[in-house]
Amino acid sequence: MANIQALTTDNMDLQNSNSKESSRSPVVKPLLSIIVILHNMRREAPRTLYTMSDRFQQGVEADNWEVIVIENGSGEPMREEDVEQLGPQFHYIQYETRSVSPVTAINEGARLARGRYLAVSIDGARLISPGVVRYTLAGLRAFPNAMVCTLAWHLGHKVQNQALLEGYNQAEEDQLLNSVDWRGDGYRLFDISCLADSSKSGFGEQISESNFFGLPATLYWQLGGFDERFMSPGGGLANLDFYKRVNETPGVELIHLLGEGTFHQFHGGVATNVAPEDHPRDLYHSEYQAIRDVSYKPPIAPITYVGTMPPASRKFFAMTRDDHRRVGIKPSRYAAFFQLLKQQFRS
Repeated sequence: MANIQALTTDNMDLQNSNSKESSRSPVVKPLLSIIVILHNMRREAPRTLYTMSDRFQQGVEADNWEVIVIENGSGEPMREEDVEQLGPQFHYIQYETRSVSPVTAINEGARLARGRYLAVSIDGARLISPGVVRYTLAGLRAFPNAMVCTLAWHLGHKVQNQALLEGYNQAEEDQLLNSVDWRGDGYRLFDISCLADSSKSGFGEQISESNFFGLPATLYWQLGGFDERFMSPGGGLANLDFYKRVNETPGVELIHLLGEGTFHQFHGGVATNVAPEDHPRDLYHSEYQAIRDVSYKPPIAPITYVGTMPPASRKFFAMTRDDHRRVGIKPSRYAAFFQLLKQQFRS
């Protein structure tokens, strides 16, 4: 059953939580350690990291989080100074490996993390919206054993696997990003994006993975971190596997952020930026089957919702019964409820 949680302003106000210890000192132990993985992303990573900085994130002081940036075997890495100029909470690591999977790099980042909580961004091409850090921390502090998740979007008006067939590329995406003032108002990213397949039903429904999620570091290591047997390009189903394992762990509270998300840039990703017929899904599922000895099935878990609904995000609220009929999907048991919420937003 869905659970709509209302957190008070006191719960969500993180602007002064570490003010007694320091004012933006890099030696203060952060609450949250964000691990972001890069691989040959000189174009995309500067935008992504900017959205993870205190220049972009809202309602939370920079002392509350650190960003551990890991170049995973990149032949064309970023310059360290370009990362660290974003602030003292940014730490840049070149992880030497021949692996085409990011999973060992993620676990290495988790070992280096100083925060009580970890957040993982497996794909450094994904921008995040301005309230992600604030509300991730709010959810983690409100519930002692939680996984806080964002939904996912693709930049562009079609999922990029389809859009590339019509000529969508990095140059077109640059023009798209330049068409809105997303640096001044990060929620404008919703205006130029569409839901990714993993989040295709929108806010208020189940997802199969999250491309920016947070959880207690103790829970991360209780599960052994990411399973390093996932060695396919891009990690295969490693991210889906971790999401599933966490949410099938007794006592874990699954939290989805309302009105926030990640936004995927076109970068030649092995799964997101290939034509549908070239997608490595068969390889991914075969690897999962070999590791888990069962076929992959996405988890279904009760969801608690935290956050707000900025106007630009409201068109992505959960699919109503009419929405489901239009695209030929069986209606959700909550479709009528979300229809009422949509009407309330429009009034």
